[in-house]
Amino acid sequence: MPMSAIRIVLAAMAFVALQSAAAEAQDSWPSRPIRLMVGFGAGGGTDVATRIVAEPLGEVLGQRFVVENKPGAGGTIAGDLVAKGPKDGYSALMISTGHTVSAAMIKSQAYDAVMDFAPVGVFANSAIAIVVPKDFPAADLKGLIEIVKKDPGKYNYATVGVGSTQHLIAELFRQRAGLQAQAVSFRTTGEVVTALLRKDVAYAVDLAHAVRGQVASGELKLIAVTTGKRFPSLPNVPTMIESGMPGFEINGWYGMVYPAGVSNDIIVKTHKALADVVSRDVVKKQLENIGAEASLSSPEAFGRLIAEEVTRWREVAKAAGLEAQ
Repeated sequence: MPMSAIRIVLAAMAFVALQSAAAEAQDSWPSRPIRLMVGFGAGGGTDVATRIVAEPLGEVLGQRFVVENKPGAGGTIAGDLVAKGPKDGYSALMISTGHTVSAAMIKSQAYDAVMDFAPVGVFANSAIAIVVPKDFPAADLKGLIEIVKKDPGKYNYATVGVGSTQHLIAELFRQRAGLQAQAVSFRTTGEVVTALLRKDVAYAVDLAHAVRGQVASGELKLIAVTTGKRFPSLPNVPTMIESGMPGFEINGWYGMVYPAGVSNDIIVKTHKALADVVSRDVVKKQLENIGAEASLSSPEAFGRLIAEEVTRWREVAKAAGLEAQ
């Protein structure tokens, strides 16, 4: 046999061997612990939601899911590690709505929030709300809008952080309602609550769960949630859509992605395991305790959501005059 033919045969054999090894690796996945990267510190919403599903995921798939916190740069340090890491299914990124907000607000982001990841699914949703002091002279969203419009420039509203999820949602509300109100940024929800109680601000946009104590005590009241339908744990709080703002639907969410290029078999296995996990009553209850509702989307729907939100927040930021840093 000519040397050229021998080389072709050897190359073909090597290719078949590589394909067989890859298939075997996928079939045996997972054969070691999987790292779940979280771009924020321990105790935050994404971290706690991740830890709720991590242990049962390990039970279903037979390997531990190890949560690793890599805080900093709006969650993008963890994102960069996963996006540029191995595509073998042993590193995943746990994200929230902030993943798409960061894409709009961080100019030097080292990865593409849409193209560099393979979505598995949203596994829980949370409610973001419009909050006012207990004696604010408006019983609903329409009343709030009317009061603020009567005195353009008089009123302030509070959010946590400039360029945060809460800030951009508040900006979208202000733009859609045609309000002339000033944003006041605080470091923590506690400071937002204090500003509301002191009446330094007319209203705030924050996670409903974050102000549950003050709402329960009657010090603050929720007048609308941004979710498309009424949130299960807040059945008496109307949505923005019900309150006269058609199409205003924004869910706080927690989801899981792998780096782009990971095997579809791994995505399918993980999604199936997540479906098992979020159907468990104990997991549902744990998520409910942090103000979230267990709800699993398809990988395809999650991919569309990420792309749509990146576009939306870039448009909101541009209209608000907020420049990416």
